Amino acid sequence: MKKQFKLSERDLDRIIEMAWEDRTPFDAIKDQFGLSEQEVITLMRREMKRSSFNLWRARVQGRKTKHRKTRGEEVDRFKCTRQRNISNNKVSKR
Repeated sequence: MKKQFKLSERDLDRIIEMAWEDRTPFDAIKDQFGLSEQEVITLMRREMKRSSFNLWRARVQGRKTKHRKTRGEEVDRFKCTRQRNISNNKVSKR
């Protein structure tokens, strides 16, 4: 049986934003929204265009900063200061 989540549009956008951020671990998404890594992957697959999902998946697969246990000590915050903001599932221009 699939787990059903009732997420607001705002929460959905925030989860997608957090998933795209290099320094935000999946554990932070789980702590804030209760979604496991696999559930985030499923959500991203459902909410994004196939090409965007494939880019995201290739980007996060094996990335050490997306998992707290494999992060280095030098990573002490979630979001890189040079990373663009994401809103409404689109990368915003600076």
